[in-house]
Amino acid sequence: MAALKALEANLAKDTQANYVMAEYVWIDGFGGLRSKTKVITGVTLPATIESLKPRLPVWNFDGSSTGQAPGEDSEVILKPQAVFRDPFRGGSNVLVMADCYTPGGEAIPTNTRAGAAALFAQKPEEEPWFGIEQEYTLFKDGTPLGWPKCNARSMGPCVQLGYPGPQGPYYCSAGSDVCFGRPVSDDHMHACLYAGINISGTNAEVMPGQWEYQVGPCVGIDSGDHMWMSRYIMLRICEAHGVTVSWVLKDTAGDGICAASHATKWLK
Repeated sequence: MAALKALEANLAKDTQANYVMAEYVWIDGFGGLRSKTKVITGVTLPATIESLKPRLPVWNFDGSSTGQAPGEDSEVILKPQAVFRDPFRGGSNVLVMADCYTPGGEAIPTNTRAGAAALFAQKPEEEPWFGIEQEYTLFKDGTPLGWPKCNARSMGPCVQLGYPGPQGPYYCSAGSDVCFGRPVSDDHMHACLYAGINISGTNAEVMPGQWEYQVGPCVGIDSGDHMWMSRYIMLRICEAHGVTVSWVLKDTAGDGICAASHATKWLK
């Protein structure tokens, strides 16, 4: 499809440019994701992408527009914390997971990463592993993918108009009558693998338009960095496909089906 072809074309671009486009990504004051691009000249992608991190500058943004600072003192500082290859621009360009600080160097209240990183740093020898399952629902024009229009009758007895039939045929499904959103899921998986995110699988879930992917195992703070960047990549993939994604824990179908992010008890 067009979105995937454009993605593949970018991945094939020259990696020898003397600049890097760094997309700084951060969590805003509402739990969403924001980003902005910085062009860094005189830099090429090194042999290992992690070695690029010390060469990425601290940056800033207007926190009054993101719910993270008052209007009279709105500067918030971005500090690069994790670097990934950019699957959208390709070449030497990167995605940068950053966290947020005051100009004085203190973590702002919404920066929960700083506290988590400090805790993990106390016992690095423990090497805690985490595996996270991220469920999500895809929407088109306010309706989950695969849901019938409100004037079309659903499969199954006594099903309310506008709602899908009983769960069962949609989980790990194949076929255009039961599987909705596979191109989004596949493009997301390819983009995450290119970026260097430790995505380990994906599958259709029990509700039409609902999917899941797994990130991990990751060690310590990497689990959060990889999960948040995987969400950012999903948002960008959805832009290309003209759909929106919801991570909200909500019983959309009314039969106990929810979307959530959770880890296995064994890995907690």
